[in-house]
Amino acid sequence: MRQRGGAGGSGVIELAGCADCGHPHFPPRAVCPRCHGTDLRPVPCREAVVEQVTVDAAGTRLASVRTATGTVVVGRLDADVPVGSVVPLSAWREPGAAFVPGGAPLLPTHRSPLRDLPAPDRTVPRLLQLQARRYGDKPLVVRGATTWSYRDAVERAARMAGAMAERGIEPGDRIALLAGNRLELLETVLGCAWLGAIAVPLNTALRGAGLRHALTDSGARVVVVEPDLTGVLDEAGVPVERWVVGETFPAPGPELPARPAAPGDTVAILYTSGTTGLPKGVCCPQAQFHWWGVTVGECLEITDDDVLYTCLPLFHTNALNAFFQAVCAGATYVLGERFSASRFWADVREAGATVTYLLGAMVQILLTRPAAETDTAHRVRIALSPATPAAAHAAFRERFGVLLVDGYGSTETNMVLGAHPAAQRPGYMGVVLPDHEVRVVDADGLDVPDGEPGELVCRSRQPYAYATGYFENPAATAAAYRDLWFHTGDRVVREPDGWLRFLDRLTDSIRRRGENISSLEVEQVIATHPAVAAVAVYAVPSELSEDEVMAAVVPRDGGRVDPAELTAWCAPRLARFAIPRYVDVVAQLPLTENGKVRKAVLRERGVTATTWDRTPPAAGAQHGGSAPVGPQ
Repeated sequence: MRQRGGAGGSGVIELAGCADCGHPHFPPRAVCPRCHGTDLRPVPCREAVVEQVTVDAAGTRLASVRTATGTVVVGRLDADVPVGSVVPLSAWREPGAAFVPGGAPLLPTHRSPLRDLPAPDRTVPRLLQLQARRYGDKPLVVRGATTWSYRDAVERAARMAGAMAERGIEPGDRIALLAGNRLELLETVLGCAWLGAIAVPLNTALRGAGLRHALTDSGARVVVVEPDLTGVLDEAGVPVERWVVGETFPAPGPELPARPAAPGDTVAILYTSGTTGLPKGVCCPQAQFHWWGVTVGECLEITDDDVLYTCLPLFHTNALNAFFQAVCAGATYVLGERFSASRFWADVREAGATVTYLLGAMVQILLTRPAAETDTAHRVRIALSPATPAAAHAAFRERFGVLLVDGYGSTETNMVLGAHPAAQRPGYMGVVLPDHEVRVVDADGLDVPDGEPGELVCRSRQPYAYATGYFENPAATAAAYRDLWFHTGDRVVREPDGWLRFLDRLTDSIRRRGENISSLEVEQVIATHPAVAAVAVYAVPSELSEDEVMAAVVPRDGGRVDPAELTAWCAPRLARFAIPRYVDVVAQLPLTENGKVRKAVLRERGVTATTWDRTPPAAGAQHGGSAPVGPQ
């Protein structure tokens, strides 16, 4: 006899059963996520069996339970319930339930049709040619009113290569790109791959010394630039030829045959965000883009029926690699202009998207918007969403009907960690994917036991699936690729069952009075406070030794945050040593163009006269002790 548990009550949750394919799903939405049918009928579920319980950083008990329909509910338990218990589904009222197919294996089972492509064919030109023969006039790229078919993409690449050759560009030359999500940027990247030149997409937010560094470090011969950004180039003061979009950008040239390319040839140099120092140019080889397309496509179960929508910046690895996911799967890639929370769901609906790409901050922003009938009036079934707080997974699935998939990868690597879409474990990046090897090591490069923090190091079993190093920076390359492992600089914990959890960057770690503190764990707790819209936690110097914990907090919807109440609220949710001593209430956080918090800026600013101090220092100390309660 199985024990009953949970919050009690005899509530009922209604799944939506599709009359066309029989698939039951939840939350209610306008169309079936499997067959896109619209004839949906309620399927009541009153109770389910607990299969797994996980306690997140905030102490919330998240459980997966199997319903009588076979679907698995992921939601919050209000009591400590043993695995195997039968619980009433009324226990999932807060923060909500997310339904995913039951019985899924741990690792992805979907197999990319290009996984077994012969190694010499793992180049951008060969991928384009192969898929053009298979898909012909099927749309590959959509940007506004413009559509490229698979066949068009090959022609565009070949004619852009011809145009560059006519202007004297040779194999190995670097072509910098300072533009937003425009087709000219993608066309230039493909033309470079075709000709053997190297594309250097640059962050459009770069200015002054940062832009000057990227241009001089890469040795760019030409800059493709939007008209609105020519003044930025003037200020950088680097003498380099300009191809201005819409003005001097080259017209299509003669179609050139693709230059023979090897899988290890560099296609692009992508600059790191430079949040802790000067950005480094990551040399991305031809085969790396093939493996991005294959591996992420398998984790998202992308097929040639899918439409992929991204509004992330094309100069970043996320959006650029989504294009290759479409190529490898035979899908369609829709490129949005930029993220707009008010228009996001309208944009994905207009695109007919079934797959999309988010960042953790975007998820939080979408969840804070007022609920609307259009929240589920779309076809999106899944989203790649790294660094999403654990509590947001269920809330997002319930409200928008979209399954969030976490994982781990970087510009230098590939999709290293992940899991089957139905086996997602909120708060964890995933398990090691079959193409990779992973270790967690200490400062001496020695393995640490499961459950203890250490640096994530990894390597691929596939040739040229990772970047080949940093452009003309042998010292940085040797430091990152030492001992035959790539050292990520990320501090993680591996659980005994193989799941890995991100703690923070090594540069963001905090050590206070002999205790190591994860800035991410503190951030996740503070982010669940109802008055907080965004938060960054970082170390500042202590008068005694080591670090003190400081939090910069953005109030929700222009409201107010009481730092004293906030830290008191943290007390039952965090270890005492992890509760922030300092709180700054700010209007916004300093971000990179990709939405990452620039903690170096916050650390440099440090404690100011307006900073609230939970434990005022001794008399005569210079730290501030005021208690602001609104944005400063």
